[in-house]
Amino acid sequence: MNTIYIPRDSSALSLGANLVATAIAREAESRHIPLEIVRNGSRGMFWLEPLVEVATDTGRIAYGPVTPDQVASLFDAGFLGGGQHALNLGLTDELPWMKQQERLTFARVGITDPVSLQDYIAHDGYKGLRNAIGMAPQDIVQQVTDSGLRGRGGAAFPTGIKWKTVLEAPAEQKYIVCNADEGDSGTFSDRMIMEGDPFVLIEGMTIAGIAVGATQGYIYVRSEYPHSIVTLNLAIKSAYEAGYLGREILGSRHDFYLEVRRAAGAYVCGEETALLESLEGKRGLVRFKPPLPAISGLFGKPTIINNVISLATVPIIMDKGSVYYRDYGMGRSRGTLPIQLAGNIKHGGLVEKAFGVTLRELLYDYGGGSASGRPIKAVQVGGPLGAYLPESQFDTPLDYEEFSKLWAVLGHGGIVVFDDTVDMAHMARYAFEFCAIESCGKCTPCRIGSTRGVEVMDKIMTGTDHAKHIALVRDLSDTMLNGSLCALGGMTPYPVLSALNHFPEDFGIHKKEQVA
Repeated sequence: MNTIYIPRDSSALSLGANLVATAIAREAESRHIPLEIVRNGSRGMFWLEPLVEVATDTGRIAYGPVTPDQVASLFDAGFLGGGQHALNLGLTDELPWMKQQERLTFARVGITDPVSLQDYIAHDGYKGLRNAIGMAPQDIVQQVTDSGLRGRGGAAFPTGIKWKTVLEAPAEQKYIVCNADEGDSGTFSDRMIMEGDPFVLIEGMTIAGIAVGATQGYIYVRSEYPHSIVTLNLAIKSAYEAGYLGREILGSRHDFYLEVRRAAGAYVCGEETALLESLEGKRGLVRFKPPLPAISGLFGKPTIINNVISLATVPIIMDKGSVYYRDYGMGRSRGTLPIQLAGNIKHGGLVEKAFGVTLRELLYDYGGGSASGRPIKAVQVGGPLGAYLPESQFDTPLDYEEFSKLWAVLGHGGIVVFDDTVDMAHMARYAFEFCAIESCGKCTPCRIGSTRGVEVMDKIMTGTDHAKHIALVRDLSDTMLNGSLCALGGMTPYPVLSALNHFPEDFGIHKKEQVA
């Protein structure tokens, strides 16, 4: 029987993947051609979606982007056998976008049926868990520590150290919480894992539970991700039925239970303590620290809170070893990072690369330059709280420490591109406005500072007393940076000041007029 793959990923669905799947099924039926349609995850080449892949003896051949009215011509061209057609892109794995990546965390995304446990196991799934079951908890934690894995949600805190703290915290009940409230602009790697390879997240959380003695896990999923929630619940059900979740996992002495929780729809709930408040059924307000969640987290118990990518990376570390993973990357940034290209970019999508690749390589070798064809003026890396980087910094390698030297952050790996028509003063104003709208309101620097920031930016943009108001923006940013309770208020100055420092002409001043 012929087998074809059509993504069930949200991006593909928004571009008509379901319509294409229906059209192909109907055409095959009318021609009496036996056909199996597998709804896989996206390969991350969003400009080619809906991407249809055909299984052949030489490998999968890609066709895209496919529309329903092109389906009949695909059959006429013999596409089920890899026939020539204007949409024929060749072997998927040989496409430059795919061939030059280092896919570790995303090794199965686009390859397997996301909700087929059998398919997951056939592609090296649950090898890491089986290894972990036979190890002492402290040895699991040490393996993760030695790999150099750091938090992929933005803070880049060493994952192994967080796990060690929870392991050593005395408590009858501990929790594993996955922060899947992916709210940063230009980010979608969490969603792609949840929709394209949910079992790898489930496996990673289960290993975390065994490592620290936690028996209950929660996945806190962004409310705008309905397809992720459905896919996760289907995968969790299969894992329970097959003994990979629940009591005495795979016949071991370890128990682990897992549930999905829909997020509250607030950006601030991506902050770990606000997330815990929301998970407990309260309003998502940021907690004071200490105590840290690793000591007193969910319901006052020791809790691991990790991002989706962090947890989804654990299985390959436990399968292939810490050295295997650590051999990728540079400096203290070990392993790989799923990089998301969005905004004014010709080829938007997901690229998984080892740390060390430069922004310029990503923007031009992978992204193909701006979608408008105009020069790229700036990129924002790390979400709406990330700094704006000018063209002069595009040769910076993706590395946590190298970005820190530029007073910038890698964050969740999202890169939003702007061409030379963007007004950076407007973008600085937007940073303040975003903070004002999304603030939980608990601390004054964030709640009031962001609102005053919008007002001052409006005065700057109308040409009122530039020097005075630019000095005020800098003073206000200093207060927010050093006085805010969490990163929402504390990092809003990053986009504001980087826009002001690198693009002063958009604020109506010349560099020599800048107020230090």
